[in-house]
Amino acid sequence: MSASDYLVGVNDEHGLKPPTEGKRTPVMPYLDRSIYENEFNRPAKQLTAIALLRSGCRVFDLHPEISDVSVATRVRRANYAGVNLLVTFAYNAFGSGRSFNNVRGVLTYYSEQSRYVSASKELSEDLYMRITEDSLQTTGRGVGTLTDVGVLRSVYCPSSLIEAGFMTNLREARLMLDPDWQKSIAYAAAEGVCEYAGVEYIGEGNPSSYPAVRQGNRSPYVEIAQYYLCLRGYPTATDGIFGSATKESTAAFQRVNGLDADGIIGRLTWTKLALSSPSAYILRTGSTGSAVSYLQYKLLSKLYPLEADGIFGEETENALALFQTESGLKPDGIAGPLTFAALSSLSSPRNV
Repeated sequence: MSASDYLVGVNDEHGLKPPTEGKRTPVMPYLDRSIYENEFNRPAKQLTAIALLRSGCRVFDLHPEISDVSVATRVRRANYAGVNLLVTFAYNAFGSGRSFNNVRGVLTYYSEQSRYVSASKELSEDLYMRITEDSLQTTGRGVGTLTDVGVLRSVYCPSSLIEAGFMTNLREARLMLDPDWQKSIAYAAAEGVCEYAGVEYIGEGNPSSYPAVRQGNRSPYVEIAQYYLCLRGYPTATDGIFGSATKESTAAFQRVNGLDADGIIGRLTWTKLALSSPSAYILRTGSTGSAVSYLQYKLLSKLYPLEADGIFGEETENALALFQTESGLKPDGIAGPLTFAALSSLSSPRNV
């Protein structure tokens, strides 16, 4: 089978608006709030979809809504669409869920009740191997089985669930918000899918070389752009059809990112959408856009509280200056090469 013969279902567990009650970390130190599971699951799913589309597969999103959707509905959607295999993103917990502990690591699961037990096990093994070898998550806890999980048991295809870390482990909890952590696990998962399917995985490459897309176009690259727009906070249908809604979302993204708001996704817009090299920017008070959002989420993942709104204001400047001070850097509140180098580490000056 070629890559385009595969319709891969992607699914993110739980919902965010409103957040699914109970599926959250204990209250995070410094941030004084919990991190909800879908704050990791949703971007990981979207990035996996992007990587699979880039590799020539077709993608079906079981859960495009931000709110929660029942498992039964997701299963019906997958079976009606005829997906060839399914990958679900989740985050684990250990103990009561009200306090942190030292249990950590990634697990992948399949169901022995599935009509595709052997294939589901193989898919789970491929996902586990790629995530532990190719992502920033290097701690593995193995491949296991789960019962009574509909997205594993009841779908008419091989299916695997990824628990990428533990919400009850303080380090892995804060990394739920780290965009580099999210991307590394998502891209490794896409590699695992491609390995299972026997198709070539296509890396990100240089996004500025992606083909330009505009209103009226239909292609996998339109769908990739739509997933990026959703990831950057500009919701649009991920149907591969560049209609008026996609044009409006594109123009809104372009305005915030200092681009000509023509609604056409060309070289400059692809560069800001994909944001493959965020450290190439110098950010300071007054900056806006996807690079600022990246900076804000990196700070949040290191336990520096602020609002991740894509606007570099006083709150972001103060949080950044505090991070710089605690990292032994000049606290000028400007994100340049040295600051981005410090941010690239998964560790935090706040001792976790």
